[in-house]
Amino acid sequence: MTRTSSAPLRIPVAALLAVLLAASGVLLGAGGAQAAGYRYWSFWEGSGTTWAYATQGPSLVRPDDGTVQGFRFAVSEDSADADRPRHAPDFAAICADIPAKGGAKRVALVIDSGTAQDAPAGEKPPALRTACAQVAPDASSAEALASVAKPLRYDSSAMICAISGYPKSGCGEQVSGDGSKKDGSGKPTDTASASSAPAAGDGDSGGGPSAGLLLGIGAVLLLGIAAVFQARRRR
Repeated sequence: MTRTSSAPLRIPVAALLAVLLAASGVLLGAGGAQAAGYRYWSFWEGSGTTWAYATQGPSLVRPDDGTVQGFRFAVSEDSADADRPRHAPDFAAICADIPAKGGAKRVALVIDSGTAQDAPAGEKPPALRTACAQVAPDASSAEALASVAKPLRYDSSAMICAISGYPKSGCGEQVSGDGSKKDGSGKPTDTASASSAPAAGDGDSGGGPSAGLLLGIGAVLLLGIAAVFQARRRR
């Protein structure tokens, strides 16, 4: 009796499992296809001889005298994927020609416009440059940058869009990635999101499936399990 009653169930169950696996593959494949990057200026803080991804935007940070800060234009998926400035955060070298002055502070800046590969269509990135900003003691990083690299352009959320007029247009726009962007400049040591990066609501911050996609896969699997149990109860 057992063999007779279970035999008809084998084909439907096998077919159901095949459908579930195919559906999961399609959904996961769709998640991978959605992976993309954003073209924007990232903001960095010098930490010894390395760079750390800033946890606040340049308009909020008020650097101390003798600090080094960097800006890098590139395409990246999120802070963990962002390219560092391609110049060491060396305050002594950058500010060597600017003597200390009472009532002011010096902030060394590295402004790296990135590579031609990351540039918007029709634009050529300016050469990497360094500058020593001598500003008021309470000046923000944005004010220090403005003193040496005008014109600056921001969007309504205070995200920096252009430094010294580059790029001419666009601000954190999404671009499709092909995995060939990296130029060996390394990854950030601090992956916390800064306000200079695209907001989380603007797109998926990583290359994996989103929470909604995973919930959808889970729902499909639960429906499949329920169907199997229902079929067994009808035997």
